[in-house]
Amino acid sequence: MRLLLVEDDDHVAAALSAVLAKHGFQVVHARSGEEALQAVLPAANVGKVPFSVVLLDLGLPDQDGYQVCGKIRRITSTPVIMVTARADVRSRIHGLNLGADDYVVKPYDTGELLARIHAVSRRTTSGDEPAPAPEGAQRLGRLSLELPTRRVSVDGTAVQLTRKEFDLLALLAQRPGVVFGREQIISEVWRTSWEGTGRTLEVHVASLRGKLGMPALIETVRGVGYRLVVPGAHQGP
Repeated sequence: MRLLLVEDDDHVAAALSAVLAKHGFQVVHARSGEEALQAVLPAANVGKVPFSVVLLDLGLPDQDGYQVCGKIRRITSTPVIMVTARADVRSRIHGLNLGADDYVVKPYDTGELLARIHAVSRRTTSGDEPAPAPEGAQRLGRLSLELPTRRVSVDGTAVQLTRKEFDLLALLAQRPGVVFGREQIISEVWRTSWEGTGRTLEVHVASLRGKLGMPALIETVRGVGYRLVVPGAHQGP
């Protein structure tokens, strides 16, 4: 499993890299936000195994870790775990809203960190083999999502969605079980800021639940955002 460690303290990075290596990880170390962004670019990973996880320290020398997280999320869907001493709830929520998949507070137990790394990896690379789906389609329980043709079906029956409804569903389906913050959804689907658009998001979520006939498919995570819940699949916290 290939992992990107973004940490400006060489002593901390060396100790953690040694532990990770003992558990089978191939660690790539970035000492700054810019190094991290260059490391996740597709051109830098040609012929290489993709990163399974990014461990991101927030106290970086060149730019704030929150900014780096947002930029990484625009480049790749690789899970990001923020590792920081900022323990307050507002900081955690802000990190999740920017697209982080988990948030670990220093000092942490190494065993817990390893468990969290494996947990976010399982969400994106489930060991369960899905039923065969049409080429370019994503099968999520009863739901089938075809990105190239923008077609959606439930139990084989086509469901007509508006453009924004499809974009919203496709975004949540990128990482089932992972919470997408409201601000992140508004930014990626509507290409605008949160102000004045919150009600629009709520309306589209309600419309999707109704059209798909699966009210429990999109779960509201109070104070944070939404996530796609696939029956029978392991869900995040």
